[in-house]
Amino acid sequence: MFAYEGQRLHGLVLSGALVVIFGSSPALAETGSVARGKALYGERCVACHSVDANRVGPMHRGVLGRRAGTTPGFAYSDALRGSTLVWRRETLQAWLKDPEALIPGQQMGFQVEEVQDRLDLVAYLSTL
Repeated sequence: MFAYEGQRLHGLVLSGALVVIFGSSPALAETGSVARGKALYGERCVACHSVDANRVGPMHRGVLGRRAGTTPGFAYSDALRGSTLVWRRETLQAWLKDPEALIPGQQMGFQVEEVQDRLDLVAYLSTL
């Protein structure tokens, strides 16, 4: 009986630890579809962006972890060049939701209204 109770207690402690580690992280709770994000990127982003080339907007390969306004060869607004923002999942979500609210004075005139669309786009961007 004691061994069973010990195993049960161990399982409860382990379950609680997993909830603390994984359950409290909004980034892990909110996931997107890479395949759908790639399709959305093709539908909505390629008019201005490319994965590997600067266009009207900067290229996106390697965007996660990069400081905003630092893609080589792209002429950013003063607002983005002066930003200290680093592109992470959370900052990309906020950017896609409302770029002007995140960095006033930026020049991107496009927003992604739907939460799931933003999640999917960021899931795709994180693979580049």
